[in-house]
Amino acid sequence: MWAEKSVFYQIYPLGFCGAPKENDGVTVSRIGKIGDWAPHIQKLGAGALYLSPIFDSDRHGYDTRDYRKVDCRLGTNEDFAQVVEVLHAHGIRVVLDGVFNHVGRGFWAFRDVQEKKWDSPYKDWFHISFDGNSNYNDGFWYEGWEGHFELVKLNLRNPAVVDYLLECVKFWVEEFGIDGLRLDVAYCLEIDFLRRLRSFCDGLKPEFFLVGETLHGDYNRWVGDGLLHSCTNYECYKGLYSSLNSMNLFEIVHSLKRQFGPEQWTLYKGKHLLCFADNHDVTRAASILTNPAHLPLIYGLAFGMPGIPCLYYGSEWGALGEKSQGDDALRPAFDAPEWNALTDQIAAMAKAHRESEALCYGDFKDIVLTNHQTIFQRRTDSERVLVAINASGAPYTAHFDAGCGQAVDLITGKLHDFGGGSELPPYSVAFWKCERA
Repeated sequence: MWAEKSVFYQIYPLGFCGAPKENDGVTVSRIGKIGDWAPHIQKLGAGALYLSPIFDSDRHGYDTRDYRKVDCRLGTNEDFAQVVEVLHAHGIRVVLDGVFNHVGRGFWAFRDVQEKKWDSPYKDWFHISFDGNSNYNDGFWYEGWEGHFELVKLNLRNPAVVDYLLECVKFWVEEFGIDGLRLDVAYCLEIDFLRRLRSFCDGLKPEFFLVGETLHGDYNRWVGDGLLHSCTNYECYKGLYSSLNSMNLFEIVHSLKRQFGPEQWTLYKGKHLLCFADNHDVTRAASILTNPAHLPLIYGLAFGMPGIPCLYYGSEWGALGEKSQGDDALRPAFDAPEWNALTDQIAAMAKAHRESEALCYGDFKDIVLTNHQTIFQRRTDSERVLVAINASGAPYTAHFDAGCGQAVDLITGKLHDFGGGSELPPYSVAFWKCERA
């Protein structure tokens, strides 16, 4: 599967393109800006672009009106098809947000129920009771997503709803040539629906990638044969920043050992979960880390750990954004991409990850662990890489049996000699490929 060897890049199009917050019904072609960034994404080393919602919606994209029409605030279907062509020409695959748990109140089938009530052929597309009323005085009660009644929950046990959604996916592949889907709130979706979606997509396009948004619980419920290929690793997301803020690397390494360690009972060996330092829903890494010197380190952990790394637009140069300031603060419209020393480091890590079999497929073994330092091993039958992190402002010399005399740092290309101990400079990351005797 191509995704297992990729680095992902995420853009929230409505914010990125500077679209109005409310759907004003005015068609303005803004989505071409995504294509303009293709050289930057390519230079960064990302081979896949995950786009948050692009289809016609009431406000923020997750309140869909029409799954077959690009939001007029972004442009037209033809505009987006051209963007995909540009991205593909730069070697970048495209993964769209599949918002299948709920729709907006402006969704065409829900509007039909509002108008015709009992007589609507779409009343069973939703979870509706005509014995009650809604906060909007619709004359009927309906289930919203987690109490948000601007988001109307779809009835995924209705075959007509499932058939409609699958036809939309087919339309996206035929119309735009997309390469996969990220499933919004996958933890809310019916497992039978996920199985049907996987089977359908397997026959639709070779290696069509499915990744789900999951927060807590056992990710094996949603990821596996006949289910999703991957899901978001929120458990390790929390550990990435809090282990650095508390200067307690035991936290993140404990999570990684629990998920991918060598013991028989570990949870996700062989699975490729989506790992990230931030996204469109959480405070940016540069804002949540209390020590700015830890910013390259959080990406060192994300690129060194098992999984598929995903970068959020702007964070590659250290953009700030606080969740407490609202969603708009997390989803800005940058005039142009920036490039600085952090971007250089991330691009080098992305290249190292992409080109290393061990970093893409290797197992996980803890080698050295203190509060401030960690060295862990990623290994396949043909390659072995040691990921070394020093979160301290002081140098640290690690004494351990590396199993070889020398290595090459995949980030810098420099030779590393294990003789007499391995010095880790302050605030450093290294990916030592142990290929020399």
